[in-house]
Amino acid sequence: MSLVSALDGIRVLDLSRILAGPWATQMLADLGATVWKIERPEVGDDSRTWGPPWFGGADQQLSAYFLCCNRGKQSVAIDFSKPEGAALVLALAQQADVLVENYKVGSLSHYGLDYASLSALNPRLIYCSITGYGQDGPDAHLAGYDAAIQARGGLMSINGERDDRPGGGPQKIGVAVTDLMTSCTPATPSWRRFSNGRRPARDNTSIWPCSTCRWRCSRIWAATIWWVVRCPFGRVLHIRASSPTR
Repeated sequence: MSLVSALDGIRVLDLSRILAGPWATQMLADLGATVWKIERPEVGDDSRTWGPPWFGGADQQLSAYFLCCNRGKQSVAIDFSKPEGAALVLALAQQADVLVENYKVGSLSHYGLDYASLSALNPRLIYCSITGYGQDGPDAHLAGYDAAIQARGGLMSINGERDDRPGGGPQKIGVAVTDLMTSCTPATPSWRRFSNGRRPARDNTSIWPCSTCRWRCSRIWAATIWWVVRCPFGRVLHIRASSPTR
């Protein structure tokens, strides 16, 4: 079996937008899955207008950002805030093998598109929910923006110029690395289920890794490279100790 056809015949319902979710479902499409991307009528995914750079003529202009994380998908315009739109998404969810979404915690329950509702209709569905801080806890209601995750996870603290230099202090890593790391998670439970015939448990192999990976990955990554990185505040940090140096 080639990688191009590894997920051939698998249907993915993509309710995500911007980067973390779309990048994940694009990887599933690259592996042969059929991906149905649900977008807002008239407007579409927010990133469609995030240019320059642009691709196409003035009448069909799309941002390179959007094209780079949505190839291989079938876009469908549905307003699921309306009952008839929610019914269409429910019908697709009953046919899907995987669902990926990155709305704020609790948002989709208003439309009957949350895990509890959809798993009752389709028990074999893998439901991947991507949030900034998990499904519960004091910060569960907060949006998971990359800059905020990098700051709270400690990744910014090991990037940038030293504090005593002009423009010094913590700096965001340019690319949205927490989004990209989070997006790698949905492919793992998807492949595990289709290779062994079992649906991953919701809390520890589907939603849980996707919900917490943005925070955990930035901390783990930072801890890993502390072994070798000279940090901006003038110290070489190690996992167990730090020694002052210039």
